[in-house]
Amino acid sequence: MTKTAAGSSAAAQPKAWSVLIASTFAFTVCFMVWMMFGVIGIPIRQSLHLNETEFGMLAALPVLTGSLVRVPLGIWTDRYGGRVVMACLMLATVPAIWLMSYATTYWQFLVIGLFVGLAGGAFSVGTPYVARWFPQERRGFAMGIFGAGNSGAAVNKFVAPAILVAFGWGMVAKTYAVAMLAAVALFWLFTAIDPSHRVPNNQRFVDQLKALKDPRVLKYCQYYSIVFGGYVGLSLWMVQYYVGEYGLDIRVAALLAACFSLPGGVLRAVGGWLSDRYGAHCVTWWVMWVSWICLFLLSYPQTVFTIATVDGPKVFHLGLNVVWFTVLMFVLGIAFAFGKASTFKYIGDDFPHNIGAISGIVGLAGGLGGFALPILFGLLVDLTGIRSSAFMLLYGVVWVSLIWMYLTEVRRTNVMRPGATAAAGIASGQAPTQASNQPSSQAGTPS
Repeated sequence: MTKTAAGSSAAAQPKAWSVLIASTFAFTVCFMVWMMFGVIGIPIRQSLHLNETEFGMLAALPVLTGSLVRVPLGIWTDRYGGRVVMACLMLATVPAIWLMSYATTYWQFLVIGLFVGLAGGAFSVGTPYVARWFPQERRGFAMGIFGAGNSGAAVNKFVAPAILVAFGWGMVAKTYAVAMLAAVALFWLFTAIDPSHRVPNNQRFVDQLKALKDPRVLKYCQYYSIVFGGYVGLSLWMVQYYVGEYGLDIRVAALLAACFSLPGGVLRAVGGWLSDRYGAHCVTWWVMWVSWICLFLLSYPQTVFTIATVDGPKVFHLGLNVVWFTVLMFVLGIAFAFGKASTFKYIGDDFPHNIGAISGIVGLAGGLGGFALPILFGLLVDLTGIRSSAFMLLYGVVWVSLIWMYLTEVRRTNVMRPGATAAAGIASGQAPTQASNQPSSQAGTPS
């Protein structure tokens, strides 16, 4: 590196960190707004007498909009710059957030929720905007820090219940509108524009969808639909789950639900570091197994059964109490945080020259998962009357991911057991080849 280039890089470093911190704060506020129905939806549901499915639709509809706009927002970021696009996006949500406090009917909440959901598109703007301020070797870490803005889901669970109990849910919407305006001002003040970061992008959305012909892209969509879609879906669902299942006050329920949302957001950067060190496959494989175990235990419904004994009938209760339920949700949140990072590590490794298009498609799939899951949760509860059916559904989705990963990666490459080939040769009486005596260069990396 020349002295001039080195001096320019050093001069740009403080500005890069300023952009990263301001963008992460803005994304945290956007995610907080995106998840607002997870808390205020509970009193709205009670006042409108909504069933579980209708509540799921109310909570999930903003997620749909935030998912569908991700790809065009990514294209506009390449073309016009992240600072302008992010500021315009945030400003566009303010009127809808404010108007939410005046809605009185179910259809009004649904329509306004569609516009509030635009805030969820901030991820597709901030990720490329932040990444281009850092050198290649530090971009993964920078994007991991920005992605920790997912913790806005936990911030919502701390802030909204306090305002709701004191002033009513309408004041929550007004407060969030003011917070969004303040976030726009701070974002604009502490960020900058670099014309060299703009990349001409004439690719159409239809052209990007052609990437779905690659089976790897479909597989990563499946992974992200559970680690991100499951995170969003459960973040929206957990407060009312605690209230309904354990009869808790909404403030206590929101605090316990944050035990899932908070690690699921802030630990994403740690997941990125682990994926860089051990490989996307290794991290994702363990994420799926940990999720599978947690969801298996969470799926078991509260059960009371009677056994006839020689001393008469005895009644037993089987089910998770609130403490163990929260512990399992905490572990699941950590697993999902690592999985979100490892999925994008896959994309960076396998599609280095097409990362924008592929990440847009995978992000869209994850967002659509977050939209569909709360609706399916509500539908399952209405049909079965079992609240833990939500975890049964996620358990099945994780099973699909594990089987798919085993068939396409583990069985084919023996990533988890790099010495398996040599051992098999010795067991069969064959001398190991030179290649089998060498450490596998693929250990811990995706195929």
